[in-house]
Amino acid sequence: MTAVSTDTAAEAAGAAYAPTERTVPSRARERAHYDRETVHSILDAAYLCHLGFVRDGAPVVLPTLYARVGERLYLHGSTGSRPMLAAGRPDPGLPVCVTVTHVDGLVLAKSAFHHSINYRSVVAHGTAYQVTDEAEARMALDALVDAVVAGRSADSRPANAKELAATAVIRLDLEQVSAKIRTGGVNDEPEDLALPHWSGVVPVARTYGTPEPSEGQDPAVALPDYLTEL
Repeated sequence: MTAVSTDTAAEAAGAAYAPTERTVPSRARERAHYDRETVHSILDAAYLCHLGFVRDGAPVVLPTLYARVGERLYLHGSTGSRPMLAAGRPDPGLPVCVTVTHVDGLVLAKSAFHHSINYRSVVAHGTAYQVTDEAEARMALDALVDAVVAGRSADSRPANAKELAATAVIRLDLEQVSAKIRTGGVNDEPEDLALPHWSGVVPVARTYGTPEPSEGQDPAVALPDYLTEL
């Protein structure tokens, strides 16, 4: 799915994200990628992330919806949730770590040690802030809906004033960002090749089932094209 785009000078120039102490992995550094095309493609292919932050001195990780709009991530939450309240403080905001991961294959080796997965992931560090501008909040909420099903925001009622007041959105600028990718086959040891165990890769892919209409759905309302395309 394609994210809503807002160009920045860096994005338009196609510049890579600068590696930092936080974004350079300690292991398998050859799998790290910093170019915007790779990072954006991984982010745009998903809509569920994990938001990490510290609460009362302890780490917390929560799953939540997100959408990329240009060089920002927008994350959804309730106005009463602790991360949203913390992000609402103008200074210092909420230090966060956001992760997105796709599993593309199960790598089954002849030895337990060399089992792995093929994956694509993005990790973004930074300070998140609550969106307080109504126009930006509405734009972000449309992007969040479209990240789940492209075209859906134009085919549903937008939030009214009460619903908008009960919904919080935080934004994180994409600055300290890296992608990490593992592809390919099994790395069996030469001495293990004769062992009588199957080895190889089991591909993993996301699929969608047949849409199920809600109870009371008017049968005259046709299934939208954007759902048949899933």
